[in-house]
Amino acid sequence: MQTVFVGEYIKRRRKELKLTQEKVCEGICDPTTLSRIENGHQTPSKTKINALLQRLGLPDSCYYAITSKNELEIETLKKEIVGCHITERVEEGFDQLEKLREITAEDDLLTKQFILRSQVLLGREKGIYSLQEQIDLLMQAIRLTIPKFELEEISRFLYTFDEIKIINQIALCYSDLEQRVTVLSIYQQLLKYIRSHNQEVIITGNGLLPLVLHNYARELGLSKHYKECIQTAQEGQDICIRYGHYQFLPGFIAIMAECYFFCGDAEKSKAYYLQAYYTYLSLKDKIGMEEVRKEAKERLNLDFKS
Repeated sequence: MQTVFVGEYIKRRRKELKLTQEKVCEGICDPTTLSRIENGHQTPSKTKINALLQRLGLPDSCYYAITSKNELEIETLKKEIVGCHITERVEEGFDQLEKLREITAEDDLLTKQFILRSQVLLGREKGIYSLQEQIDLLMQAIRLTIPKFELEEISRFLYTFDEIKIINQIALCYSDLEQRVTVLSIYQQLLKYIRSHNQEVIITGNGLLPLVLHNYARELGLSKHYKECIQTAQEGQDICIRYGHYQFLPGFIAIMAECYFFCGDAEKSKAYYLQAYYTYLSLKDKIGMEEVRKEAKERLNLDFKS
């Protein structure tokens, strides 16, 4: 088995993409540090290595890294905070965020970015921040690592997975503000970036492409671009099946059911509502089942048997 040092791995990929050290490492470390990493003279934290690999469109699960006690504590707290958000334990989540702040170094911009993003996610559950306040906090978060970031020029920069998630969150806020043109522009730019840069890693890794496709399709439906919405949802459905991202699958099917209804094709709408309902049932997603059941009843007088 060939052994390749992570610095060599990064350097090789960066040169393949014809990228400068400055562009790759912006907001993560300074170019001198990246040069030392590439030449094997410095070993950075696992968090920084992950970020560099993600920006280069490389998988971050193919190397071994030794972590310090502090890094391990930070990663543990991050997982607990994510868990608090998923299970809606908001107060506990904010307590864990405070613990994370206390052990985060002043120059650890990646962890500071995670804290801001999580603050918005947890606050969103309880309505702590207005939509504009959420946007401001998220823009502050992404500009920690990409100081010149602008929504109108998304393709100018390289992104980590967390940075892509932040852009997605900003788009969701604008969607709630019903600023459809802005939202569609954000998702179009984001999809262009993913497809041209590191689509395969994002699909097979943590499912960011299905997430973005789902939210884009939803926004196309809200904007009454039904034909494009169906095409986007179909693409998302195919990716879910091919790569096993089943958590998004019934959502894509439900979007197609809704679009066919508004296009006047009741038979196709009925077929997709049935698929969506029973896919949610197989995933034991009671909230999704109820939403589909209610929509299908109101629109098509359709009942389900579970």
